[in-house]
Amino acid sequence: MSLRLEMLQVARLAPSLLSDAAERVAEFLRSQFNEDGGVRDRAGESDLYYTVFGLEGHIALRREVPVEKVRRYLERFGDGEGLDLVHLTCLARSWAALPRGSLEAGIAGRIAARIEAFRAGDGGYCAAPGQAGGTVYHAFLALGALQDLGAAVADPGALAQAVASLQLADGGFANSRGQPEGAATTTAAAVTLLRCLSHPIPEGADRWLLERAHPKGGFTATRGAPIPDLLSTATALHGLAGMKAPLGRIREATLDFLDTLWTGKAFCGSWSDDEPDCEYTYYALLSLGHLSLA
Repeated sequence: MSLRLEMLQVARLAPSLLSDAAERVAEFLRSQFNEDGGVRDRAGESDLYYTVFGLEGHIALRREVPVEKVRRYLERFGDGEGLDLVHLTCLARSWAALPRGSLEAGIAGRIAARIEAFRAGDGGYCAAPGQAGGTVYHAFLALGALQDLGAAVADPGALAQAVASLQLADGGFANSRGQPEGAATTTAAAVTLLRCLSHPIPEGADRWLLERAHPKGGFTATRGAPIPDLLSTATALHGLAGMKAPLGRIREATLDFLDTLWTGKAFCGSWSDDEPDCEYTYYALLSLGHLSLA
């Protein structure tokens, strides 16, 4: 199963905990689509990155997406010429949210080739072509996008080794070489990648992630982070679930944390954020899906 479908499968379980609030979330997500078919960022402008979360939030809640409007928006980007790797992979992921066959095979192949141009010297993927070392973040995006495009990753063993090499002595994963500390998002992405690539997950990663659980619920990004956040929480839960780590003991506290981020229509990213958006609302759906299984 692809990285995208794996997360969607879990996010689709969120309504069992949202109950009547699921319709309010769906209404919020619908409101985030601009007339051009893209989903608005925090400045109100259509952005491929936010479009991914708007689309997948709809799918998770089993709501119809505005296919024709979105198609016209995506067609503006052609085969992704000029896009950075983040937005290039978002283009692929957005097309994957539309009905099968929406993207022409020739364009899909050219997008995949553009993604491969971001291959790093160590076998991973990087922010700019020609770099020696890749990052966990760009590897996660690239592999997921290639799966969405129906393209095989070249030399998956080298990709797995590049990701595995970024584990630190304490069990967490750095995003790139030279970083002295791991992060919850990076560690969760790394173990998910390694599992997807059928590579052994090194010991200590599950323990490191569980140590990021905050006493008041949620997960913190790093050891020294003062408060938990929704991105770290969703990714940590996904990484831990993939390693079959027990989540029962943190279930209630994490549900309480998510409740503090609920605005009555959608979700904010942390206690220091009071503006909901599609990205964090999707991560709330992913978190709730995992907690429904705990």
